[in-house]
Amino acid sequence: MTSLCTDIHKELQNLSDPVMAEHAKRFFKTGKGEYGEGDEFLGIRVPVLRKLAKKHKSVFLPEAEQLLQSPFHEARLLALFLLVGRFNAGDEHRRKQVYDLYSGNTRHINNWDLVDSSAHHIVGCYLFDKDKKPIYDFSRSAHLWERRIAILSTFYFIRNKAFEDALAISLILLKDGQDLIHKAVGWMLREIGNRSLETEISFLDAHYQNMPRTMLRYAIEKFPEPLRLSYLKGTRQSMIDPYNKGEMQ
Repeated sequence: MTSLCTDIHKELQNLSDPVMAEHAKRFFKTGKGEYGEGDEFLGIRVPVLRKLAKKHKSVFLPEAEQLLQSPFHEARLLALFLLVGRFNAGDEHRRKQVYDLYSGNTRHINNWDLVDSSAHHIVGCYLFDKDKKPIYDFSRSAHLWERRIAILSTFYFIRNKAFEDALAISLILLKDGQDLIHKAVGWMLREIGNRSLETEISFLDAHYQNMPRTMLRYAIEKFPEPLRLSYLKGTRQSMIDPYNKGEMQ
């Protein structure tokens, strides 16, 4: 481990809070058989980590990678903040380096907050004008977090009003067995609806009856109550104009 990386770890240790660490272990489900099983926490709040990321924004990529491979959750989250910063500030060559580093370390990006704070910023942004095969490969991975990376990466596309890949990956993940994937897909469908309600409704009308309940609830969370209930009760008539005033009120 480089001296800078050692120094950063010392900073993190000095900021640690055992009480907060115990709370984080419960919040991020680190018990046996849970999705975050065995993860270790120092007990450091996210705003503190963001401040550290600004302080160390010039960190070299090998050092960021060492942090990303730390057993401590907060060190990995800090590493991802640093990588996002280096990606945003970099040219195409540097962005590819960050993307390659990220893609090669997905086993360390192993909880929902780690994925959600980084996937669309790095993977989504890098692949936006390139071949999307990597995220389709992730969507079919046996690794829960790679599947979440796949759908969260499309958040960048959605923000740029490009919905095709988000919908295609949502379809691949439609029967996924993990609740954390159901929530992520529902969230992305809701984000599509925020930009194109017609697009979201068209997808839902075709698939809502085969959709996990959690996924559906997330997707329709902000719908007007009559429309929301029509999906939940299974009474939705798909040929109705989504902008019909009587229905949308």
